[in-house]
Amino acid sequence: MAFSRRSVLLAASLLLGAAFALPAQAQETPCGTDRTIDIAEMTWPSAAALAHIHATILEKGFGCSVEIVTGDTVPTSSSMLSRGTPAIAPELWTSTIAEAWQDGIEAGKVVQLGDAITDGTVEGWFIPRYVQEANPELITAEDVIARPELFPDPEEGGQGRLYSCPPGWACELSTSALFEAYGMEDRWNLFSPGSGGALDASIARAFLRNEPILFYYWGPTAILGKYDAVQLDLGAADPAIYACNTDPECTEPAGKTAYPSSPAVIGAAKWIETDAPAVAEYFSRVGLSNSQISELLVYGDENKADAAATAENFLKTRQDVWTTWVSPEVADKVRASLG
Repeated sequence: MAFSRRSVLLAASLLLGAAFALPAQAQETPCGTDRTIDIAEMTWPSAAALAHIHATILEKGFGCSVEIVTGDTVPTSSSMLSRGTPAIAPELWTSTIAEAWQDGIEAGKVVQLGDAITDGTVEGWFIPRYVQEANPELITAEDVIARPELFPDPEEGGQGRLYSCPPGWACELSTSALFEAYGMEDRWNLFSPGSGGALDASIARAFLRNEPILFYYWGPTAILGKYDAVQLDLGAADPAIYACNTDPECTEPAGKTAYPSSPAVIGAAKWIETDAPAVAEYFSRVGLSNSQISELLVYGDENKADAAATAENFLKTRQDVWTTWVSPEVADKVRASLG
């Protein structure tokens, strides 16, 4: 069969075009997968803000298909373990799901890509730094307990006041147990704030008036980011005090602290590590310290901003932090999306 010169040139050009097209089609995106990466937005402020920070970077910088979904510790981890979704939990506190989570890691269902909070979570009793500077001997809880007159209860003359954990929270039991174990009943009042919001208001009022206050709190939070508070050392007696006051038959210290620092990790479905290695590598670099997270939450608290607006402010104002997580090309794309 005879072919014209024109048909031969046409065929050659089509083959050449196909040769260039095939590698382009086979080339992976930076995400390494065409699956949507769903990120759990947990119910507490720090985890919610982190979800939006990472969603923006993955979508605008990496070009991933991203969806933010509602989450919480137990349902999110259960779904991740059983169905591989959501793909990412950017701040997963694993102390309450320790056994199931470890089983999931060993079974190859989930992975920990890094620490969400690099220096661990914070929980305990605090006083303002200005109180400690005026009374430098106040280092431990026992130091403070011996000076109830420095923290007077306005409703109970002659007694000190300890602002407790909000009612119904697990920390309420721990705080009450420590209060009793330290023998504070005669000279102190364990004051229930009624709610987390009321506790925040009491702390803010004391700091704004430069007044003394002894209070339970945790971090990272906007309160600890906004106000300079000092965490008291509960001392070596803490494990024995807590264990023996929550177990009436206790004769030996169980070694359990009242406020154990819970691991806060970046949890992921196993398929992220295998199908989207660039995303897994990204999350291995994104840990923030307690103070950094508390600082980003201050903006949301002071401006009544939601998680998305808080995340956007962080991306605009803390480029010195998040640009170290990504390449210059990815950073430029994220900046461009911010305007």
